[in-house]
Amino acid sequence: MSGFVSFVGSGPGDPELLTVKAVNRIKAAEAILFDDLSAGAILELANPAAELVAVGKRAGRPSPKQDHVSRLLVDYAQGGARVVRLKSGDPGIFGRLEEEITALRAAGIGFEIIPGITSASAAAAAAGIPLTRRLEARRVQYVTGHDVTGGLPEGLNLAALADPQATTVVFMPKRTFARLAGMLLAAGLPGDTPALLAENVSHPDQRLTRSTVAGLAAVLEQADARAPGLILYGPLSE
Repeated sequence: MSGFVSFVGSGPGDPELLTVKAVNRIKAAEAILFDDLSAGAILELANPAAELVAVGKRAGRPSPKQDHVSRLLVDYAQGGARVVRLKSGDPGIFGRLEEEITALRAAGIGFEIIPGITSASAAAAAAGIPLTRRLEARRVQYVTGHDVTGGLPEGLNLAALADPQATTVVFMPKRTFARLAGMLLAAGLPGDTPALLAENVSHPDQRLTRSTVAGLAAVLEQADARAPGLILYGPLSE
């Protein structure tokens, strides 16, 4: 008999930011495949008998291939296990959810998706600002700072990303933001546009750096890119 897979959004890492449904699934799981940013205190909620498997991907570090992760999900579920695929943030935002769902559907395995607090919302909350500043931000847009090769994605919509009336969140930006900022300034975004670098959001070593687009670009050219972070820029309130 096949098992069942719950894709669980772990949020930015603080277990108090988990949903009730997420906590219930983690406690009931017989196998948990977890991202690096979903480890630590969150895994303390797991049943001591549950099998815990690290499958996280981090820039610049050895990590499992996606087809291997998908195969593990299928294998555990086909063995009849209740499986939790614990993904950082929200599973559907730059989390490679589609590849894993495709593998489960091909194998005829049931699944559910439990959303989590995205690090974009958590970063804005930690900074004490709204993502949509009243009368100034007409939309929020999410973009990834790197593609499968680790470089800045090609074909970016620079007109949209340089819109000063949009709050833009750049995920996984630290290695490529200096280049992206140059492209944004060339597309007309003012260099003094407010920007926030949020690192290790919701963790004890959280760090928030308030600056401008041009200022962060200069800082990140020399910065350590290992700490997970994201960048917000646009009409941000103080």
